[in-house]
Amino acid sequence: MRLAKDLMAATSAPLVLAILSEGESYGYAIIARVRELSDGEIEWTDGLLYPLLHRLEGAELVASHWGLAESGRKRRYYAITDAGRAELAEHRKQWSTAVNTLAHAFGAAGRLWPAFAPATAVAR
Repeated sequence: MRLAKDLMAATSAPLVLAILSEGESYGYAIIARVRELSDGEIEWTDGLLYPLLHRLEGAELVASHWGLAESGRKRRYYAITDAGRAELAEHRKQWSTAVNTLAHAFGAAGRLWPAFAPATAVAR
């Protein structure tokens, strides 16, 4: 399945911040983690990821440094900042509201997304 451009744009920053909240990472590993989290449904390219990382770094939500990979090659590592963690917390609130609203609109609260359903819907 291919996500619509608007949905891909809306989810990319919170997804990168969430991945980096797990720990420092680098480009290829972030792309692989997105693929893993989506069960192979979402395939990112370098052309999507690196401009996003640069924007997040410019906004001081992410910091980077050069390091060495196990192979000895130089690799740029990215880490979430305190401001990035605060931004991620805000994204979580907004996405929780959006997913809960969609679950209700789709008539699926408590069936498709039980974690986002109100307590009364889960109890049914």
